[in-house]
Amino acid sequence: MTVPVRPEEAAEVADAVSILNLKHAVITSVTRDDLPDGGAAFFAGTIRAIRQKSPGCKVEVLVPDFRGNRDSIAAVLDAEPDIFGHNVETVPRLYPLVRSQADYSRSLAVLRCARELLPAVTVKSGIMVGLGESIKEILDVMTDLLQSGCGILTIGQYLCPTRSHFPVSRYYAPDEFEELKRTGVRLGFKWVEAGPLVRSSYNADEQARRAVEAGQD
Repeated sequence: MTVPVRPEEAAEVADAVSILNLKHAVITSVTRDDLPDGGAAFFAGTIRAIRQKSPGCKVEVLVPDFRGNRDSIAAVLDAEPDIFGHNVETVPRLYPLVRSQADYSRSLAVLRCARELLPAVTVKSGIMVGLGESIKEILDVMTDLLQSGCGILTIGQYLCPTRSHFPVSRYYAPDEFEELKRTGVRLGFKWVEAGPLVRSSYNADEQARRAVEAGQD
């Protein structure tokens, strides 16, 4: 069943951003594969509405893969978000178990496409750890993301929502997250946010500021 997009929703989000006097807004949604454009028009319209209502606010989007549709990606980037985010979530070996409806190569292609279409945009991605991945696999993902134009990376602990979900393989210690952060920066990321409770929007404004300070173009 297709749930219609409410035309007034973008304006309502922009009003909320204005009322809250936000300096950095992160816009995301559930996956909308039921829509021809995957919801790209909603993202673009919301970016523009925020720009009009709160011109000083930085706008970050966290988008689905749009099934690799370049036109949908272009529609979002045409609205010129400050940060374009799409999470690969885990290592490719675990995709059949954790992200059976997604495709690792396609997600990397989305990030590459963003960098190609809008070179000035900051590209961001995120992964969860604790699903059974190895350190080598994490490092391989880091390399793939860097080669895809990613400048900011978030790394957080996977937490099993219910007993019916994929189980936690292990919990990473705080010092392990610190080591992953140091490794990511050493490899070339402008900023890495890593910790047990880190998610894409965690300290998003600080992530953006740090990336700019490090020379993210």
